[in-house]
Amino acid sequence: MSYAPEQLIARRFLRASDDGVVSSNERSLLRLIWRHPGLSRSELTAQCDLTQQSVHRILDVLAERGIVLLGSPKPGLGSGQPSPMLRLNGKHAYCCGLSVTTDVIDICLMDLAGNILAETNIPLWERSVAQSLDLVREQITEHQKRHDLSEDGLFGIGFAIAGYHVDGTRYNASLPLHEWSLIELGPMLSEFFGKPVWPLNGGKAGTIAESMFGVGRFMKHFAYLSFNYGFGGGLIGNGELLPGGNGNAGEFSQMFDDEEVKRRPALQSLIERLNRNGVDVPSITYIRKHFDRHWPGVGDWVDEVTPAYNRLVNAIWAVYDPQAIVFGGQVPADLAQMLIDRTQIFGRPRYGVARARPKLIISEIASDAAAMGAAVMPFRLAYY
Repeated sequence: MSYAPEQLIARRFLRASDDGVVSSNERSLLRLIWRHPGLSRSELTAQCDLTQQSVHRILDVLAERGIVLLGSPKPGLGSGQPSPMLRLNGKHAYCCGLSVTTDVIDICLMDLAGNILAETNIPLWERSVAQSLDLVREQITEHQKRHDLSEDGLFGIGFAIAGYHVDGTRYNASLPLHEWSLIELGPMLSEFFGKPVWPLNGGKAGTIAESMFGVGRFMKHFAYLSFNYGFGGGLIGNGELLPGGNGNAGEFSQMFDDEEVKRRPALQSLIERLNRNGVDVPSITYIRKHFDRHWPGVGDWVDEVTPAYNRLVNAIWAVYDPQAIVFGGQVPADLAQMLIDRTQIFGRPRYGVARARPKLIISEIASDAAAMGAAVMPFRLAYY
């Protein structure tokens, strides 16, 4: 029997009438409230296809379950019965997001309203899977005590890993994560934590975070470039993550042949070049915190990867036609800008009119995007 985290959700989070967390109509309203916190009940009714009576009834049920908070009346909406402002109740539940990269596991605790409750990480060097997970559990327990979070309030865990999807909950990661590769992560992690666990690719997790907290707030179609030890990303279409036929849409490194792949914009190759030039860079995390564009080797690396990078940008533009291409993952903002400055768009105007080009945007998510995306993913799948 295939692994299904939905079947492991605690009974307290489910509707009384069935085994679902919310109905389709409830989900539609919760998504609107997520996008527009503080929306009034009357404004919510105007933005959906449900009758006023249905909206009131559904909101009463969601409020009774502690999912939605009915606030004070919103001023300035004219005469008639005051309409309360609506917000998601962060205290209803929280999730834990884990992002496994080549050097650390980033941990993010987030409540239902999207508030980050805690962030931390543990180093991975020379630690087995079992040792790493023991430390993660210790960190989660410590955060729960510090922030007075009950174990019962933990809805589930999103688990992002830097590797492509194989099948089921198996992922194929780079050599530093070989012990995490090609194993059924879902059942193993659910048994370890005693909670439902939703595994996904790290680039896709970062894409989800960008969709929920970044560019996705005002753009429905964009590509996300995830610069990490390797290089991948994801695609958002009409506000939704596009998984592809095998769950690997956005694995941008796959477009390069055996020689080109050595010159793709993966941060692993930047570390190697910097170390050869006498700059002691122990990890991707170090680059993100201490990057200096004047380090010897940085300019040479950017020059080397520019042809492959430019072909990638133009391929995304030609095939997907996004509104924006977002530079995210673990790339320092200054390094992302160096690449953007070297971008060359190949398209030519016809009759003096050029095709619309995507905006090139550096992600403004300061936290670890993959851990944030992993934390919000269970809520996105179950609630909104």
